[in-house]
Amino acid sequence: MTACIVGWAHSRFGKLEGETLEGLITKVAAEALEHADIGPDDVGEIVLGHFNAGFSAQDFTASLVLQTDDRLRFKPATRVENACATGSAAVRQGIRAIDAGAAKFVLVVGAEQMTTTPGPEIGKNLLRASYLPEEGDTPAGFAGVFGKIASAYFQRHGDQSDALAMIAAKNHRNGVDNPYAQMRKDFGFDFCRQESEKNPFVAGPLKRTDCSLVSDGAAALVLTDATTALSMRRAVAFRANEHVQDFLPMSKRDILLFEGCEQAWARALKAAGVTLDDLSFVETHDCFTIAELIEYEAMGLAPRGQGAAIVAEGQTEKGGRLPVNPSGGLKAKGHPIGATGVSMHVLTAMQLAGEAGGIQVKDAKLGGIFNMGGAAVANYVSILDRIR
Repeated sequence: MTACIVGWAHSRFGKLEGETLEGLITKVAAEALEHADIGPDDVGEIVLGHFNAGFSAQDFTASLVLQTDDRLRFKPATRVENACATGSAAVRQGIRAIDAGAAKFVLVVGAEQMTTTPGPEIGKNLLRASYLPEEGDTPAGFAGVFGKIASAYFQRHGDQSDALAMIAAKNHRNGVDNPYAQMRKDFGFDFCRQESEKNPFVAGPLKRTDCSLVSDGAAALVLTDATTALSMRRAVAFRANEHVQDFLPMSKRDILLFEGCEQAWARALKAAGVTLDDLSFVETHDCFTIAELIEYEAMGLAPRGQGAAIVAEGQTEKGGRLPVNPSGGLKAKGHPIGATGVSMHVLTAMQLAGEAGGIQVKDAKLGGIFNMGGAAVANYVSILDRIR
């Protein structure tokens, strides 16, 4: 694999008053080109990750990237979508264009504006990432889907409320030092563990602190081939990039295994020629804390049903065996659907370049990313390595 990240940009995530989807897209696109020290004329292809599903009335959005600069006119631009893994789907399409020699530089943008949508409509839009014939009437929407997963996990492996609260507390603590994060507050274990007026149950055993945030935001990166990248200021290479798609209905799978996640990690580690122990940190898809817990097991960090021990021992803390979500994850950073996967790649590249500021993992050499769409339906794993 020859693709490298040579520039990036990231907006703040959150409820961005007065912002537009177009404005989010064009701002990060311009900043990423500037960061890579290239101009619009150098771009050979554009890929936009935008889930939408009703969040924006403007549903034909690929050409909005061209609004960044008139010199992008007539460049090939495509919008891709794969539920909550939309951003990583865009990154993967960009990588394939580089590997095929179809473009020397690819501009990848991920964006979503969610907070202008009324609450009930947000839940309806997100539930479209589930199998509607069987899961479309789930109370509490997509939170309800993961509430059922959490309940089933508790039934099989015992009450994991302590572990979920530890994950939430860890990610909120990490997010305090992330300037892009939507929620920069250390809530602590006790607040995350206890039901309260400010932290009520949302679905099954999941409380508000177990659920990622409704967010606006955007991120962008510039890709090129390794030879070109080595002549530039920064070069973060893809040692691996794998995509595994699983069945959409949960009824066709053992939903507590996240087998698509397991397959994606196994393929990526093999392709990169490394093990989990070689990674300096991981950014993983904690749309809900139960997802992060199961992902520990699916990636091989813990045996099945024993993810809680990894959390309790502090192995996933910033100074632990394998720091997980040093950015604060989706839980604290926010989860603007189309932007999430691109954001994960940007923040991982920042870590490897030693430019992550307060969230920097010491001596970061190799970073892993897991981004998923639906309930472990679309599964993407990248392993990144700085080569310049």
